Amino acid sequence: MQMYDLPDERGHFGPYGGVFVAETLMHALDELNECYLRYRADPEFVAELRHELKHYVGRPSPIYHARRWSDHFGGAQVYLKREDLNHTGAHKINNTMGQALLAKRIGKPRVIAETGAGQHGVATATVAARFGMKCTVYMGSADVKRQSPNVYRMKLLGAEVIPVESGSKTLKDALNEAMRDWVTNVGDTFYIIGSVAGPHPYPMMVRDFNAVVGHECKDQMRELVGRQPDACIACVGGGSNAMGLFHPYIDEAGVRLIGVEAGGARPIISMGLPRAQPAARPSQAP
Repeated sequence: MQMYDLPDERGHFGPYGGVFVAETLMHALDELNECYLRYRADPEFVAELRHELKHYVGRPSPIYHARRWSDHFGGAQVYLKREDLNHTGAHKINNTMGQALLAKRIGKPRVIAETGAGQHGVATATVAARFGMKCTVYMGSADVKRQSPNVYRMKLLGAEVIPVESGSKTLKDALNEAMRDWVTNVGDTFYIIGSVAGPHPYPMMVRDFNAVVGHECKDQMRELVGRQPDACIACVGGGSNAMGLFHPYIDEAGVRLIGVEAGGARPIISMGLPRAQPAARPSQAP
């Protein structure tokens, strides 16, 4: 068990986390937390999740040694974890599959989600189709226009896609609308959140379900090169991709964890996190 594996009883990882939602949702969140803590170590649940990840998602995803790119950078050896080869083309389905299996056990026949670029929406629509659930996806109207191929895929899978016209018409506003839906339909609806954000236990669940990426990396790097990498680099948006890779490496001394995030007017903001001190760990999203 890692040092930062579980949050405290209030859902906090240090100063981050917590539960700040409408009172209507507290029972649903308490139910979800109890369910997840029970099933995360349940052999039957773990076996079913592993089966779906292997035979439906297509895991383990391979690691590819980018030799020509390595030469281009002067000899630094670059390895790519090919999450794009998963069913639906991204890491998102690792998390949606786990949450859909929880929804089945709680007895919720309808799932909802928010999405920005559309990959989480596609992954949610996919697992909903896999298990015969109704699915509604909220997406900012600006993103609907920019990401029309993913909108088409969600509808093809049977999901209802609702454009959100409020605010900036992007992911933040889609999340707000999804929360309103959940408050209204909490009795039969499971909210599949795709980021390490939102109320506890979502940051913990999303991290854990996508940590399959980092666990596979550790085994594959040991097999390929006989040791762990000097650095793990991941893009950061909602955080699920980065935390999925970083979490299994937190206790690996000497492995730098580097998150790269879009920075508005500047091309990128890159933050390197050395592993020497536990205090330098990547924090949970609030």
